[in-house]
Amino acid sequence: METIESCQSILKTGKTTTERALQLFDALEAVNLDFMLGRWQGSGLHTDHPMDGLLEASNWYGKEFVDPENVHPLLFSDSEKNIFKVAPNSMAMDWVMKLPILKNESLKPLLMLTNSLLKTETSQARLRMMEYRGKVSATMIYDYLPINDSFRKVDDNTVLGIMDFKNSSQPFFFVLKRSS
Repeated sequence: METIESCQSILKTGKTTTERALQLFDALEAVNLDFMLGRWQGSGLHTDHPMDGLLEASNWYGKEFVDPENVHPLLFSDSEKNIFKVAPNSMAMDWVMKLPILKNESLKPLLMLTNSLLKTETSQARLRMMEYRGKVSATMIYDYLPINDSFRKVDDNTVLGIMDFKNSSQPFFFVLKRSS
């Protein structure tokens, strides 16, 4: 019960420490591949990570898991709320980690333009069961980046995700809610 209450409190504020987020992640139940199928709307969980706020500033919508071989890790919305798929870019990831100014709200039009130039219909990731932090759970593996996103169940329609990026010592946390 304490875990559920702690989780709800953290998700409500959208902020916590990396240590507390890791404790919460470790306490949550693993999920299987079928659980993750579908479209999910995302939000960041701020832990003083260099990427905190960037997804929101760039109109990140979430992720879509078509099947284990076809995953769209980056869905964004345009100014008319149309959702489109974006191909992850290693150079963009490097900029994100080094230039916190990109999270500035005034740069939102530039970020949206950049995303629109990276549109794709091609799957950019896969979904596998992998062990991470002592539990085997559904994990999204990017095709072209050294990143794995592992998921744990908050409730039947919510997961806590953790981005394990080889080039970062600090994990990035996010929340996905199942789209209806």
